[in-house]
Amino acid sequence: MPTVFVPTEIRESETRAAASPDTVTRLIKLGMSVQIQAGAGAASHISDKAYEAAGATIVSDVAAGYGAADLVFKLNPPTPAEIASMREGTTLVSFVNALTDKDIVEALNARKISSIAMELVPRITRAQKMDALSSQANLAGYKAVIMAADHLPKIFPMLMTAAGTIQPARVVIMGAGVAGLQAIATAKRLGAVVEVSDVRPA
Repeated sequence: MPTVFVPTEIRESETRAAASPDTVTRLIKLGMSVQIQAGAGAASHISDKAYEAAGATIVSDVAAGYGAADLVFKLNPPTPAEIASMREGTTLVSFVNALTDKDIVEALNARKISSIAMELVPRITRAQKMDALSSQANLAGYKAVIMAADHLPKIFPMLMTAAGTIQPARVVIMGAGVAGLQAIATAKRLGAVVEVSDVRPA
């Protein structure tokens, strides 16, 4: 049976994991074996026990995990060391930056590693369940407004009090893509007056 390996994301400040316990359950139902690097879900508050309860095997030796894997699930593009750890014929499912990072593509080709670049999955109905880019952009739009509200030296909504009226914050969103649309919705829910600018015609 094919073996899937999910390593810990090593990029600084990364808190996501490439697979949840629910993902593990689905993969096992499809006839796959799943190995998770110990602590891979810790930053996402997913314990090793939760992965084990879903049917995954926890491995401490990352090199052994890469060496046994038929498929590797990652979020961030692999580092040269991670690519070197993968055996020939492995399939990598990850964001790869395939159009902008020639070195990664060449390193993967040199190791005969197939790659499914998640950023290149088309935004069409048939591929909607695989559209990881849109789901991440959705979160980015939400988080951008929350962070902006935290840094703004006033509050977003209009408040009418006995001491006077505080006018709502005016927010300009640059771009009305997936992230921009979520940012618009979040800013409006927080009570701001929202404007949007986009290069595409309305």
